[in-house]
Amino acid sequence: MPLAVVRGVHINYEVIGNTGPFIALTPGSRRPYAELVNLSKAIAAHGYRVLLHDRRNCGASDVAFDGSASEHEIWADDLYELGKQLDALPMYVGGSSSGARLAILYALRHPAALRGLLLWRVTGGKDAVDKLAESYYGQFARIAKAGGMQAVCESEHFAECIKARPSNRATLMQSDVNEFIAVMTTWREKFLQSAELPIAGATEQDLKGMKAPACIIAGNDVIHTPATARKAARLIPNSQLHDNVVEKRSDDNLRDEWDRKEWRDAEPRIAEIFAAFLRQAESAKQAV
Repeated sequence: MPLAVVRGVHINYEVIGNTGPFIALTPGSRRPYAELVNLSKAIAAHGYRVLLHDRRNCGASDVAFDGSASEHEIWADDLYELGKQLDALPMYVGGSSSGARLAILYALRHPAALRGLLLWRVTGGKDAVDKLAESYYGQFARIAKAGGMQAVCESEHFAECIKARPSNRATLMQSDVNEFIAVMTTWREKFLQSAELPIAGATEQDLKGMKAPACIIAGNDVIHTPATARKAARLIPNSQLHDNVVEKRSDDNLRDEWDRKEWRDAEPRIAEIFAAFLRQAESAKQAV
């Protein structure tokens, strides 16, 4: 797959589709983009180009640690620069879980480069934020303190990054362990600031101020609660909510974890929902 140098970092990406407006989609957690290929092909078949990429510190892209902003802000800025290099702007931006947070921050930081938002499995709430802050950052700070950068290389996530891009081992081993710990600690603290927000990464005022249309598909587990999706849909002015794409569950009977198979099986429905939203959004632009 092609590589782009984005703000000094090698980013692995792929474009699916040959014509039409661009849509950038990003998966959850720090997973590589491969899981979105089938969904992207289904959406591209409606006349769009879908941009997929491995974020820095994910998949076959470079590892790089910068504590000047939150990791999601850095990811959002990387995506903007990648889109600019590919002459893809303005584009629709979307994703699931942490990919949805990236999309929200892209919307806040680069509104003029945004056509609309495609969000599913939106994250929010103190319990979710506390758990994810530990999973994304706290555990790696502890691993580095206990075993240095060699232990970081051997951790499950970064071992996968090295397997996908072998040069990441040298980058990690040459990193100052104290600086790595400092960045993980900073990113953890910034992430924890989302605990009391309507959704992770955005204030009520942020969401109310959004101009771009949004399509939101609710989750059904304790990290991606339907209540969070409802909040986002209520606050974003030009938004639509779909809360029955996967099994609809009450707020007191949510899954402990998201069901990968359930969401994979729902991809044809998700593609149709997003395609209908995109047609509406493009028609509205043409009518202006």
